[in-house]
Amino acid sequence: MPAQGDHQGVFLTCRSTMAGVPVTLTPVMNLADMGVNPNGFRFGLLTMESDRFICVKDQAQDGSSQVAVIDMHANNSINRKPMKAEASLMNPKDNIIALKGKTEGQAGHFIQVFNLDTKEKLGVHQFGESIVFWKWITDRALALVSDKSIYHWTLEANSTPAKIFDRSGKLAESNTQIINYAVDSQQKWCLLTGISTQDQGKTIDGHMVLYSVEKKQQQVLEGHAGNFAMMKLEDGQADRQLFAFVERKEGQTQTRLHIMDIYKQKLDGHAAPFKVTSEVTYPPEAPNDFAVSMHMSDKYGVLFLITKAGYIFMFDIYSGAMLFRNRISNDTIFISAYNATNGGVLVVNRKGDVLTATVNADTLVNYIQTNLRHLPNATHIAFGLAKKFKIPGADELFVQQFNQAFARGEYKEAAKVAAQCASGALRTPQIIQQFKSVQAPPGQSSPILQYFSALLEMGKLNAMESIELVRPVVAQNRREFIERWLREDKLECTEELGDIVAPLDGKLALSIYLRANASAKVIKCFTEQGQYEQIVAYAKKVNYQADYSFILRNMLMVNPEGAVTFAKQLLDNDPPLIDINSVVEVMLSQNRLQEFTSILLDHLKNNKPEEGYLQTKLLEMNLLHAPQVAETIFQMDLFTHYDRQTIAQLCEKAGLYQRALEHYTDVQDIKRVMLNTHGLNPEWLTTFFGRMPPEVCLESLYELLRHNRQNLQVVVQCAIKYQEQIGALKLVELFESFGSWEGIFYFLGAILAFNNDADVHFKYIEACAKLNHMQEVERVCRESNAYDPVRVKEFLKQAKLPDPRPLIYVCDLHNFVGELAEYLYKNSLMKYIEVYVVKVNPQQAPTVIGTLIDLDCSEDFIKGLLQNVRGACPVSPLVEEVEKRNRLRLLLPWLEARMAEGNQEPDLHNALAKIYIDTNKEPETFLKTNAFYDSKVVGKYCEDRDPHLAYTAYKRAWGSCDEELVEVTNKNGLFRLQARYLVERQSQDLWGYVLKVDNEFRRNVIDQVVATALPESSNPDEVSATVKAFISADLPQELIELLEKIVLHNSDFSGNRNLQNLLILTAIKADKKRVMDYINRLNNYDGPEIAKIALGEQYQLYEEAFTIYKKFNLNSDAVDTLLMNLESLDRAGEFAARANEPEVWSKLGKAQLVQNLVSQAIDSYLKAQEAGDYKDVIQAAEREETYEDLVKYLQMARQKTKDQIIDSELVYAFAKCDNLGEMEEFISGTNTANVQAVGDRLFDEGHFKAAKILFQSIPNNAKLASCHVHLGEFSQAVEAARKANNPKTWKEVNFACVAAKEFRCAQIAGMNIIVHPDHLEELILHYEKGGYFEELIQLLDSGIGGERAHVGLYTELGILYAKYKPEKLMDFCKLNASRMNIPKIIRGCERHCLWPEAVFLYTAYDEYDAAANTMILHSPSAWTHDQFVSVMQKVSNSELFYRAISFYLEMYPLLLNGLLTAVANKVDHARVVQQIRKLGHLPLIIPYMKQVQQHNIKEVNDALNDLYVDGEDHESLRQSIEEYDNFDQLALAQRVEKHDLLEMRRIACLLYRKNKRFKQSIELSKIDRLYQDAMETARDSGNQELAESLLKYFVEIQDRDCFASCLYVCYDLIRPDIALELAWRNRFMDQVMPYMIQIVREYTYRVDALDKKIEHKEEEEQKEKSAPNDYVPDFMPMNPMLQGMGQLALMAPPGMMSNPNPLSGGMTNPGGFGTMQPGMPPSMPNMPAAAANPGMAMGTTGGMGMQPQFQTMPGGRPF
Repeated sequence: MPAQGDHQGVFLTCRSTMAGVPVTLTPVMNLADMGVNPNGFRFGLLTMESDRFICVKDQAQDGSSQVAVIDMHANNSINRKPMKAEASLMNPKDNIIALKGKTEGQAGHFIQVFNLDTKEKLGVHQFGESIVFWKWITDRALALVSDKSIYHWTLEANSTPAKIFDRSGKLAESNTQIINYAVDSQQKWCLLTGISTQDQGKTIDGHMVLYSVEKKQQQVLEGHAGNFAMMKLEDGQADRQLFAFVERKEGQTQTRLHIMDIYKQKLDGHAAPFKVTSEVTYPPEAPNDFAVSMHMSDKYGVLFLITKAGYIFMFDIYSGAMLFRNRISNDTIFISAYNATNGGVLVVNRKGDVLTATVNADTLVNYIQTNLRHLPNATHIAFGLAKKFKIPGADELFVQQFNQAFARGEYKEAAKVAAQCASGALRTPQIIQQFKSVQAPPGQSSPILQYFSALLEMGKLNAMESIELVRPVVAQNRREFIERWLREDKLECTEELGDIVAPLDGKLALSIYLRANASAKVIKCFTEQGQYEQIVAYAKKVNYQADYSFILRNMLMVNPEGAVTFAKQLLDNDPPLIDINSVVEVMLSQNRLQEFTSILLDHLKNNKPEEGYLQTKLLEMNLLHAPQVAETIFQMDLFTHYDRQTIAQLCEKAGLYQRALEHYTDVQDIKRVMLNTHGLNPEWLTTFFGRMPPEVCLESLYELLRHNRQNLQVVVQCAIKYQEQIGALKLVELFESFGSWEGIFYFLGAILAFNNDADVHFKYIEACAKLNHMQEVERVCRESNAYDPVRVKEFLKQAKLPDPRPLIYVCDLHNFVGELAEYLYKNSLMKYIEVYVVKVNPQQAPTVIGTLIDLDCSEDFIKGLLQNVRGACPVSPLVEEVEKRNRLRLLLPWLEARMAEGNQEPDLHNALAKIYIDTNKEPETFLKTNAFYDSKVVGKYCEDRDPHLAYTAYKRAWGSCDEELVEVTNKNGLFRLQARYLVERQSQDLWGYVLKVDNEFRRNVIDQVVATALPESSNPDEVSATVKAFISADLPQELIELLEKIVLHNSDFSGNRNLQNLLILTAIKADKKRVMDYINRLNNYDGPEIAKIALGEQYQLYEEAFTIYKKFNLNSDAVDTLLMNLESLDRAGEFAARANEPEVWSKLGKAQLVQNLVSQAIDSYLKAQEAGDYKDVIQAAEREETYEDLVKYLQMARQKTKDQIIDSELVYAFAKCDNLGEMEEFISGTNTANVQAVGDRLFDEGHFKAAKILFQSIPNNAKLASCHVHLGEFSQAVEAARKANNPKTWKEVNFACVAAKEFRCAQIAGMNIIVHPDHLEELILHYEKGGYFEELIQLLDSGIGGERAHVGLYTELGILYAKYKPEKLMDFCKLNASRMNIPKIIRGCERHCLWPEAVFLYTAYDEYDAAANTMILHSPSAWTHDQFVSVMQKVSNSELFYRAISFYLEMYPLLLNGLLTAVANKVDHARVVQQIRKLGHLPLIIPYMKQVQQHNIKEVNDALNDLYVDGEDHESLRQSIEEYDNFDQLALAQRVEKHDLLEMRRIACLLYRKNKRFKQSIELSKIDRLYQDAMETARDSGNQELAESLLKYFVEIQDRDCFASCLYVCYDLIRPDIALELAWRNRFMDQVMPYMIQIVREYTYRVDALDKKIEHKEEEEQKEKSAPNDYVPDFMPMNPMLQGMGQLALMAPPGMMSNPNPLSGGMTNPGGFGTMQPGMPPSMPNMPAAAANPGMAMGTTGGMGMQPQFQTMPGGRPF
């Protein structure tokens, strides 16, 4: 069978003789270019479920895992999310992602599903099995394939995966890779697909299982791809479920495509189920290729087959015929998906290219008919596809079928053929006429009805057909048919169709207009039906401009509320659909104040500054006519930009004083209005004062009080609220100026709690005192802390209030108790003294008592006072006050009474003790028995009176007065008492204080201790404390003598261990000569501890320590002393022989090892049988190279300890002794030696033979290869390296072979190195150093042909070509550009000046900026025009454009326009012109400037205009200035106004007119006698003086025609009296008469209209008197075209005509009389500003169709 549709290459290179290719290939994106890691471009890491999302497991820059999601429906936007999942899968429709990962500590996979839009977790499940494949089968269901089974998981609430079936057969084997899973639309059939190989990938076997969910049965198929799809098999039938798969038996190359209907069963008497089979022919260059995916297009009825090698096959589903085959990718395609958008497929290859392939509908039919003629049914296939799927290109076939059916009388069949023709060739008026011309057969409906019936069944009618069908239906009044057809979308709606239906049903017509986008008709229908609310929404939706003013005006008359809503809708748009001023005009013209207010309130809610005048208008109208509404608007606080002064005045007139105050800014206005307090809310007025400056506020308060004293309350409230801003004292002064103590009282009383100003508090106290508010004075004095106590005290003393309690509180709180007592005593207020002391503050009783004593008050009063106070009086201050006045005995009765009450205060008992001592009332008994006095105080008091009493008091303290006791005993010679106290006290601190060196009495104390105190003691603790004190005081000699008495002389403490230890230790420290004697004489001491002390660095008594160890049989410690301290190996050896203990021998051996006596040390270790120090022994033996002794020791140690080090060192020792036989025997037996490490040591030391034996035993082929290299055995080295297969090993072998010039072995090794990019550069450098360039190139050239060739290999080979064979580089780059590291190659090219190659590589790498720079800098060799222009269109650096322009001007000026045209969209045209202007070459780029002048750029316009002037091209110049205005117009006018050419001077006039220099333009026109230009200029100026001046000029030159023309042209500007006077004086009456007739007619009409208006107004006033209504409009618009007021056959001015041609005639709208024409009597009042320009007053040039405007009378009523 021939290769159907087989074409080589890509689609764009198809042969031109062939019909258009039926498949279109479009690149979508390159994932690598979007920053996705290429390592993710493989199956399992990249997923694509539909034409929306691509999901790739990527790696972030910091190395962390992330998922990159590309949304192809959102302009290929990429979204990266950090995720640690193994794989991810995006939903085919929604932004939902499924994640798969491992859970630590659990088997199987963990699946999670998230909705990324709602951040919702849709499902979580932990599988006990590993998931090897997964796929979305619906938008809410996942298929999960595990090692054993297949599950379906529907993502519903609390759902779990459901097992569907188990894997079996080949698909259950672990070496089978699952590549696809599919289900049908009803999920009744499942297809699982996998692949495997039995020959290491040479052939790929396909395995499929088709599973029936209903029958729970499996069918095994052999093939690689399959799928399900719903397809239409026959017209008029429902879609059927088809199953297709590609079959290839194992071991065969024949491939078949099967397509079948799996739902329909074969039944007798019925048609067989659909099934087709065809051969699949693979191209000869890929015989082992296989399908990886299959997709059926329900849009075109074809099947796409994608293969691994990058081929696409397209089959006809209905016949199975192969329609097309081609290769779409040179790289492996590993994933694909159906593209529902275009009915094609999406594929991704290994390079990350995303491609879409779909049917080229325009060429498919023609391609089948032209290129597949070898197929017997090609025409049938083409026609079938065209008919079923409306594919164009089969018009001839359709016409043929139509004619045949029509000829047979099968009109319905002919109609169906016409409906199926996609091009519409059979749906024309001629076809309809053809059906109409045929008579209906008897008993059948007419052919035309059959035609329309068939079309309606097959689809939708076109516009012409719809009109033809609906017209008779409307005539028959069959509305229901049209409704049904519209509901079913069977008609193509047009405006004409709506016009036909409109008489039948307006709503139906509206529906048609809406669908036909007939905006004008839609608006008309909405208006007629009263659906005003729909107008805005519709107009906004379709962007249609309607005449809303007209609609609003009419609506306001009939439905005011609806008009308000409608106006708000119009204004509530951005920008508004109607001007707010128009709305205001409409509302006010009909006196609709309420509606006017509602609309403006809604429109002005945003409070914009530019709408300030509207805010003012709104408030003004309501203040004049509805003040309550204005007040409500003020309360809403919506506006801030209105005229506040105007509104303030209106508010004051309306009696809204509050609002007037809010708006006035002048102080005098504020003061004036403020005096109307009767109309102001006091609370608001108080708040208003806060907005005023403090000075103004104070002045206003003064005015209020001055105006009316009844305003005191308001003033006080304001003062209270704003005292912080104004100042409290200023306000007090204000009240004082009016003598208002009440104001001060109320004001300060309110702020006192929050004010800490002393003056404020004083003023309040003063005001209270003035007003006799004594309780308030007392309260403030008691509670306040802010007043000045001295000032208040003095004021109260001077005021001499009848009640002194305020003074008492002040003095008590501020410690003026003495003055208070003196004041009360001197004023004979003794009762208040007693009350104060007893009830107010008993704590101040001592001060009061002291003051009374100073005032010589009687003792009886004082004692009575104390008796009343009793225990409430504090003891300590009372005693202090009385004692400093030497009246302590006065307190004796009170003190004894307090002691009797049980008071234990030390001060009380101290006072009693002092009194008893002074009176000698048994003081010693009191001191010994009383437990509450302070010993330190009393003892100090007794020192000068009786030292023994002082000793008694200090001893009673027992520790707290030790120093005082020592001092008093030292001072009075009481050493015996002191010694006894020291022994009894047992305080080391006290001993240290007494025995310190600088104590002159220390000797006396020691003597008393030794002689009296210690001998008297029998308490061991006292003895111990005393000895410890001597030790602490560093008195060793005294301590030794004392201890000898105690220990050596028979006493109670002779056998005390501690004392013996102390004696020896003291001797060690103080007298070393006595130590040995004490050691031998004493037995009950701690020998080991003392020996350790003796060995210390401080004492170094080694012999004494050795003696102690021998005495206590501590041999190990004794030998340590000999070895470490006495350093005598000989004595140690003798001692070890005598002791003969393993531990002693071991320590001796270690010491010998330290002294480097290795053999003796090993001998000692052998005697000790000690192997613990084997590491040290090994190290020492290796250092001294005593390997034979080491062998003996290690053999002993190996029996004691199992350690790898011992066996390893034994192997090493055998090797060092050159005992290779024993070494080989040892390693062949059981051992734990680290053979690898020993071998490495021997290798490093050069013992290659021994190392080779060890490496062979492991085996370590890498090291073995190194050994062979060092031994010169290169063949064996290559063999070992091949087994090692390690780049480092191969590199070592290669370098050695290169050095030995063994290039055959070197190339074998090199081929295994160059596949690793990390080692490639080092290999190249080694070859280059040796100068072996040819061998190196040969090696790399061989390498790129291998399967493991990488980018670095191609790159380095390219660099070598650049260095040594540049003539081959360009071809190499063109062939392998996609495989190289282009930047690196570029650097190599630049180093070797290979500029064409560099430009090619820059372009291939998308570095267009660099490519352009290179071509500019090296143009002789690197530049070509076409290539340069192509590159410039892609550069990103805008500066390059201007550099390129300079380059072209210098090198290729004639090609400059071509360059500029190519980059016109990317350059700054102004800069380009400036750049070339500076160089003086502007004429060179005229074509370019004309092309870009459409952007209206000043520099371009100036340049072209200059060139036109220089070239005297007035036509181009005029066209330029009329179309483009962005240039210096005045400068150009000045340049050409004196030009020789008349047309140039006319251009100057035109420019002056455009810039409003009308006079200058007119003068130039008059000079050149261009009177028409002059008149038009005068008219355009709108200047009356210029127009009349020109008219006079025509009179002067006696030009009658121009005089008449000027009257016509300047009709709006020339005053009638001036025109008439000039004509009368100069006999131009014939010329002025038409003008005057028009003027008279116009004025007559206006006067008539004014009369009617006045009459109408009078009638309305009469109506208002009986039923007044301010909102009734008193003038209704006139009919714009009244009978008898049509257009007059007179010459009208341009401003009053819609047609400027005077022959067309016609007055303007007579309703437009609201403006005043020139010459109108000045007595008419208040004419609007628009009267200066009548044409403008009517809104348009002619004012046609506009409503009349109204003027306003002074009273505010419409005129």
